[in-house]
Amino acid sequence: MTPTPPLTQTLMLGHEQDSRAVGQAIASALRGGDVLLLEGSLGAGKSFLARAIIQSLIGEDEPVPSPTYTLVQCYDAPDFEIRHADLYRLGDPEEAEELGLFDDLANAVLLIEWPERLGDATPGRALTLSLNGGAEPEARILALNAVGEGWTALLDAAAMAAPAAKEGRS
Repeated sequence: MTPTPPLTQTLMLGHEQDSRAVGQAIASALRGGDVLLLEGSLGAGKSFLARAIIQSLIGEDEPVPSPTYTLVQCYDAPDFEIRHADLYRLGDPEEAEELGLFDDLANAVLLIEWPERLGDATPGRALTLSLNGGAEPEARILALNAVGEGWTALLDAAAMAAPAAKEGRS
C-alpha cells in the first residue's frame, strides 16, 4: 500500500481574531484520534491557538490555562476528551509516554506543544501546525502539514476561516 503524501497549506493570520477564527474552524472538524502538533518559538502563539480550539469545543467562558507546569490539561468536549500537553520541560521522550497521552486515543484529541520532545513516539497520523511571526507584531504565518489520511475537511475549514491563503495546498 502506498503511503498518503502529506498535505500542506500556509495561511496568513493578520491578528489574533484571525488566529481565533482558524482555531474555531479547526475545532469544528476535529474527531477522536486526531493529533495536532503545535510548533513555534516561545511567544509564537501556540497556546493562544490551542486555547481557541479548546474553548470553541467546551465554551468560550471556560478557563484554559497553559499546561506548562501541569504538563497535561484534560477537558471534556461533547464527542471526545481533549488532552492539551506542553512538553517543553520534558528531558526524554519516554517521559511523554508516562503521561498517558496516547491512552485510548480513539476517544481523544491531542494538542501537543513542543512535539519535538516526543522523538520516535510522534504519532504517524498527525497535523503539524507551525507558527512563525509575520510582517506586523500580531501577524502570524501558520503552516499546516498533514500526515496520514482524513485531514482534508480540517484543512478546508482552516483555509475558509483564514483571511487569505499565502500559498495553495500541495
